[in-house]
Amino acid sequence: MTVLLTLLIVFFVAVAIWQMVKIFDLAQVGTSNTQVANDKDNRINGYLMMGFLIFIYAITIWSMATLGDLPLMSNSASAHGPQLDNLMIISMIIIFIVQTVTQFLLHYFAYKYKGEKGRKALFYADNNTLEAIWTIIPVIVLAGLIIYGLFTWSSIMNVNEDDDPLIVELYAQQFNWKARYGGDDNVLGQANVRLINLDNANILGLDESDPNAQDDIITTELHLPVNRPVLFKMRSQDVLHSAYMPHFRAQMNCVPGMITQFGFTPTVTTAQMRENPDMIDKVANINTIRLAKKDQIPEGQELRYEFDYLLLCNKICGKSHYNMQMKIIVETEEEYNAWIKEQKTFANSLVK
Repeated sequence: MTVLLTLLIVFFVAVAIWQMVKIFDLAQVGTSNTQVANDKDNRINGYLMMGFLIFIYAITIWSMATLGDLPLMSNSASAHGPQLDNLMIISMIIIFIVQTVTQFLLHYFAYKYKGEKGRKALFYADNNTLEAIWTIIPVIVLAGLIIYGLFTWSSIMNVNEDDDPLIVELYAQQFNWKARYGGDDNVLGQANVRLINLDNANILGLDESDPNAQDDIITTELHLPVNRPVLFKMRSQDVLHSAYMPHFRAQMNCVPGMITQFGFTPTVTTAQMRENPDMIDKVANINTIRLAKKDQIPEGQELRYEFDYLLLCNKICGKSHYNMQMKIIVETEEEYNAWIKEQKTFANSLVK
């Protein structure tokens, strides 16, 4: 595949250089080398336009059949995931239809109305009907997409407090994540970066005098109970980060000096996602590649890959941005409760 792509790039570069040379020659007005396109040249260019149209359609069909990851739309693991996936599918269908029609018209007209001796170009000033059609149709389509998107976004962002969501803080810093749970009262204590004190292990700047902060739990791994709403409060210590959880169709910027939030309900446990047929195939493919290049895998890193949900940073936040991630484990309520009981509270983790 790499060799094929390289050859295609070389070919297109050569064609581009050839065309640039022809343009340069045509620009030499008044010299003996000036060339004027004749009917044969126009026919060749017309056929080339139709040939390129066929190439566009062929490469599009091949890409969709070979490289298209439509199963991606089946691995959402949050309650709102299918809504976003539907919006994406609708957008892609509209784009595909518009691209197919417009590219056909563009290349076909270039062929049909190619220059011929004795044919005179028709000057077409305007057509109010056509202007109205290609203005009104895009407006209606785009308005429908925007309205649908706004309703979808509102349904996602309006977290119902009556559902008793689990409150979790995601704390971003170059180049790692920390998660903070509200403890037994499910209320996060007050925090400020100015209160960070590494001498007593107050790494997130919690207010030690705040009673709500005493039972807070700070972890380097994010555990979530399945089918329970989760409301994330997000902070950044240094620069702009972006909390991105692709399988949950969730992303929100973490902005220094302010708290942002995003909520969703996980619907598929980690164990269940590992049994998803599409995910099994993807993991098997990854492991085939890793085994073939096992000499390149750093020492201490597991040779075989196993699926895990991840929290990633989707902003280029510095030289180690690529490695800023945290494992997310979605589990049953019983498993989550057992895990949370094993964690130290903020009060117990302070160095006295």
